[in-house]
Amino acid sequence: MVADVRRGLGRDAQTRFLIIDAQSVKNTDTAEEKGYDAGKKVSGIKRHIAIDTNGLPHMIHITTADVTDRVGALSGLTVYKENLSKVEKVLADGGYTGEPFAASIKDILGAEVEIAKRNELHTFEVIPKRWVVERSFSWLEKCRRLWKNCERKLNSSLNMVALAFLALFIKRS
Repeated sequence: MVADVRRGLGRDAQTRFLIIDAQSVKNTDTAEEKGYDAGKKVSGIKRHIAIDTNGLPHMIHITTADVTDRVGALSGLTVYKENLSKVEKVLADGGYTGEPFAASIKDILGAEVEIAKRNELHTFEVIPKRWVVERSFSWLEKCRRLWKNCERKLNSSLNMVALAFLALFIKRS
């Protein structure tokens, strides 16, 4: 489906550039699997996504919140690596810093990692290209069922995120 939307936009079916990030989401009491993200102080799940510059998802991976951003991203990219064979560069925020992560991305995708960091601490500044992944998360937040994780299983949460992106695809068509 993503390939069709990309072709409709006059782009190659497979992207060469990915932007990755993760979002911690609180659980409701019905969730069976949950973890605690100490950095965000959230008990729930974590959504890991990799998108292209149009905001289209090429990887969606759901884990418990205690899984680090790096581990969740690598796990998701491993699952989707067949569809990501043309990726040359991966852009990430400071949470993905480190040679082991860059080496793992090189092994999985054959791509280089670029870390987008702020120049000054304690000041708000839009980091070029990073806003695209944040915009995709905000699109997900427009779906009532995704404000919190209402699902019992991680796979159900994954399907709800996929449905939200599918609704966006239909609106764009």
